[in-house]
Amino acid sequence: MKKIGIGLVGFGTVGTGVVKILQQNKEVIEDRLGASIILKRIADTDITTDRGVKVDRELLTTNVQELIDDPEISILIELIGGYGTAREIILKAIKKKKHIVTANKALLAVHGAEIFREAYKEKVDIGFEASVGGGIPIIRSVKEGLAANNIRVIFGILNGTSNYILSEMTSKGKEFTDVLKDAQNKGYAESDPTLDIEGLDTAHKLAILLSLAYGINVKLSDIYVEGISRITPLDIEFARELGYTIKLLAIAKEENKQIQARVHPTLLPNNHLLSMVNGVYNAIFINGDAVGKTMFYGKGAGMMPTGSAVISDIMEICRNIIKGSSQRVPSLSFQYKNIKKQKIKNMNDITSRYYLRFYAKDRPGVLSKISGILGNLDISISSVIQKGREIEGAVPIFMLTHEAKEANVQKALKKIDNLSITLDNTVLLRIEDGDSTLEGNTLCKE
Repeated sequence: MKKIGIGLVGFGTVGTGVVKILQQNKEVIEDRLGASIILKRIADTDITTDRGVKVDRELLTTNVQELIDDPEISILIELIGGYGTAREIILKAIKKKKHIVTANKALLAVHGAEIFREAYKEKVDIGFEASVGGGIPIIRSVKEGLAANNIRVIFGILNGTSNYILSEMTSKGKEFTDVLKDAQNKGYAESDPTLDIEGLDTAHKLAILLSLAYGINVKLSDIYVEGISRITPLDIEFARELGYTIKLLAIAKEENKQIQARVHPTLLPNNHLLSMVNGVYNAIFINGDAVGKTMFYGKGAGMMPTGSAVISDIMEICRNIIKGSSQRVPSLSFQYKNIKKQKIKNMNDITSRYYLRFYAKDRPGVLSKISGILGNLDISISSVIQKGREIEGAVPIFMLTHEAKEANVQKALKKIDNLSITLDNTVLLRIEDGDSTLEGNTLCKE
């Protein structure tokens, strides 16, 4: 049986999962692959801590260069995360003709164009299934299973921390800060949760999906990003009353050759499958012109789910090595020469329906002043709820609009927020309830 050597850089949570799966599922992996995967070396800055998995001490090193220079290592697995060091390691390994497997979504979102260019030049493969959706096989599905489709829409719940927080706020009526603290205590959120709750982690993953779905190089700065820290139980309560659930969504749309790319809290109809995805789970909804509406659901992080995705990439590359080929499936789904630069549609130019929440003084004429400003900017109101209870001298007013242009809505809110009758800044949430709704379907809740 052919033996294929691999090297692992990063022996943390996911790296430990990779080693466990290689050991526990050795027989089924070999039966499916027709070859034996040999873990030749493991590099990490800490090679003394017990990871709960048995490893020959001679495999451990703190010197990554040993793995890069080892001619018996055909595949290098990068699991250290971050930008600088990870980029340097990967580029050096590519120059040595080593295939790459990585879970590093931030690196690919920022430096992906350079890395994929060098891999194409050196004729090596890059596997990155674990970079989006953890154990969900979304990368391979877009690259191969949906390869014949023009992708119309992608909606993704791609961050388990934010989804857990919103799920808990929805089910228990808790405040954001209280749920965040609970998520940190349970290990679902980092001590500094900024990347998760402000949408940046989701934007990294959306950048990767955009490249795969549309064959474009994406600047991370072109993706509009907004987090969930301003969401209150009051917003969740009234969204539910109006038939909606709030989720932090990654959104990609292709309309008239223009591509939208945005990350923000979004009101989805309660009967949309994504509205039923709770806790730390991830899900990706895709509408293709041939396949129609599909959805992928599963654990978006964790030792074993992410390790599973990493090993799926290792096995795919091993199959290419066995057959003496590389780049059989283009790394970014499209042939490299067909990858193009395309500007993302400016956020001010999109149209959407909107949920608006104001705090206003309880006086006659308040609604007419607000609606007058909206009307002057071609923003039509579809429904209004004004609650009688006062909160610090003001009453909450909730509005849903018909479709309007983002730029007009932002102009209107600036004027409204400067009125003497309004207190605090208006909360704006966008609504997605067009042909993306999957009516009549159910999803088992965890």
